[in-house]
Amino acid sequence: QLRGVDRVVAGYAGGTPQSADYETVSSGTTGHAESIRIEYDPARISYRQLLDVYFTVAHDPTQRDRQGPDSGPQYRSEIFYADPTQHREASAAIARLTRDRAFPDPIVTIVAPLRGFYPAEAYHQRFAQLHPNYPYIVEVDAPKVAELHKRFPALVKT
Repeated sequence: QLRGVDRVVAGYAGGTPQSADYETVSSGTTGHAESIRIEYDPARISYRQLLDVYFTVAHDPTQRDRQGPDSGPQYRSEIFYADPTQHREASAAIARLTRDRAFPDPIVTIVAPLRGFYPAEAYHQRFAQLHPNYPYIVEVDAPKVAELHKRFPALVKT
């Protein structure tokens, strides 16, 4: 969807490789968060732009252990950074949004080091593209895609 993003992989981060499967992660006891790994070209899209999309379109950073209709610690708002620069930029984005009072409630997004990312099962990859009429996609994801087009038209692939 975004210019400069080469690949998005659905998966799990925050727990161990042994517990990185949908059924186990869904228990909420693994330490994992349902996550995505974004492979991107920093010459075409910046980390800051990805953070802007994350905070304003992808989800509500003020919800603790919840995203839309899904609840539990596996749905927490968390950014797993890969290096000190990403750590600084993510923390600065939260500080800026907090200072600017961008949200009526406090931001609860956790910024933590990436200790491992484990791709989700094949049926989770590209789920929205493969199942555009699935109720969750229609009700939860499609409005986010529409908002992405509205807020960041220059970033959207055509």
